[in-house]
Amino acid sequence: MTAKDNAAIAKERPGDTDAIRALLVAAFGGQAEAGLVDALRADGDLALSLVALTDGAVIGHVAVSPMTGASCALAPLAVAPPWQGQGVGAALVRAALVGAAEAGFGAVFVLGDPAYYSRFGFSAAAAAPFRSPYAGPYFMALALRDGGLSGGGPVAHARAFSSLA
Repeated sequence: MTAKDNAAIAKERPGDTDAIRALLVAAFGGQAEAGLVDALRADGDLALSLVALTDGAVIGHVAVSPMTGASCALAPLAVAPPWQGQGVGAALVRAALVGAAEAGFGAVFVLGDPAYYSRFGFSAAAAAPFRSPYAGPYFMALALRDGGLSGGGPVAHARAFSSLA
């Protein structure tokens, strides 16, 4: 049995904020991603915030925030170091994609490891027609519905992402 079999995926609850912050600091080894999620929340740009819970403890988190048009960003994704490599992150990504589609987003963009995110259908080729400060081989996209990635052109993340530049 893997951790993903024992972890429940749920929407962030008001009492999860400190645990999410601590998880992000532990997973990324710094404050940047925790600050990003705090800023997204404060700006009202946290369209979806999911946690992975085991015995009531937050062991994973994923955020979805709106971008220009009908697209969204999946970032950051974090799993507590002892739980990494056990399917928790994959379960969070799958749940986030379902939630983003249910929220009406037509496409999702992510900045990450192509070997990891391609298993969910993300590709750099799908993102190539879009201009972004993050453009390159790690900037990937996935259409959530027909026409979700039509048009190309510039895309912009929520304002909070500017703190990462």
